[in-house]
Amino acid sequence: MKPLEDILVIDLSQFLSAPSATLRLADLGARVIKVERPETGDITRQLYVSNVILNGESSVFRAINRNKESFQADLKNDIDKQRVLKLIKKADVLVHNFRPGVIERLGFDYDTIKKINPSIVYGDVSGYGSEGPWAKKPGQDLLVQSLSGLTWLNGIEGTGPTPVGLAVVDILTGAHLVQGILAGLLKRSKTGEGSKVSVSMMESIVDFQFESITTFYHDGGAPTVRPKNNSAHAYLGAPYGVYQTQNGYISLAMGSIPVLGELLGCEALTEYKEIESWFTKRDEIKSILADHLATDTTEKWLSILEPADIWCASIMDWDTLFAQDGFKVLDMIQKVTMGDGFEYETTRCPIKIDGEYLTSTLGSPALGEHTASIVKELIEN
Repeated sequence: MKPLEDILVIDLSQFLSAPSATLRLADLGARVIKVERPETGDITRQLYVSNVILNGESSVFRAINRNKESFQADLKNDIDKQRVLKLIKKADVLVHNFRPGVIERLGFDYDTIKKINPSIVYGDVSGYGSEGPWAKKPGQDLLVQSLSGLTWLNGIEGTGPTPVGLAVVDILTGAHLVQGILAGLLKRSKTGEGSKVSVSMMESIVDFQFESITTFYHDGGAPTVRPKNNSAHAYLGAPYGVYQTQNGYISLAMGSIPVLGELLGCEALTEYKEIESWFTKRDEIKSILADHLATDTTEKWLSILEPADIWCASIMDWDTLFAQDGFKVLDMIQKVTMGDGFEYETTRCPIKIDGEYLTSTLGSPALGEHTASIVKELIEN
């Protein structure tokens, strides 16, 4: 039995942030009913990150909405609205990510919902919170990254801002929503009372930067200075970074510069004995290290550094990663099947409970696939 079995989640959300949260709740055993508008459904059904189409729709939708049911409803239509409200009355959790003001106009705001279901855990995601001059700005991942300061932590000094090449804000925000919802369910089990859980994309990505922001505040507000070369972190000193070898790339985390010099046979590095110099002269040190590592192969350097317990790794692309025994043993890729029999491969839930992974073979739903059965089971009865 999965931890959230018998928990019913009504999901009014679309895009990535909140649907990533309901995906995780589904993986944990909850029943997730995704309410979608007629004809078009969730916008991500047609939102492509590439030209990859899976069974007629976007791979993004297929990945983030597996293991859910689809209920078709127009929230502006009174008959459909009353159906959805009946579902919510029986639900344990409600999730949405409408912009501030929209949910109130639709009549699904927390004050309204808690009157019909006082014990519900109500989760909402916004871009920038419900108040202030940014409240109605579009909460899109790249835009939030751009405003948050994150893009100035990536790349090297002298280049422009560099975003993270994944929807990192969306997925972090979804994870925070799950944490809040689980806390709300725990509170309800003790008190019988529901909760409203609110997270914003901006707050999530600012919190993600807590180490660097704390350093900034206690460094007199000194501007962030990225390394001039071989960058992997704006604040850490040498050797932290990525280096090209004769046949690939290698990453090095924290470590003693003189020890590296001895191990690698690079005498110039042995002169930097003061830890302070690893920060104040990091670009100089990294240049020496980069020139030296370029003279031999990744395998050669790893064969020296790994036995000495130096934190290092080969830099792999997905083809290389997926061929490794270390990846294969994780069994991270699962095959799921849609209601029409279409199969596709995607990642599984990364959580293990009591020694068991939380897997499911159920793929994403067709638009409105479960409407009739849900009406018969939960609305008419």
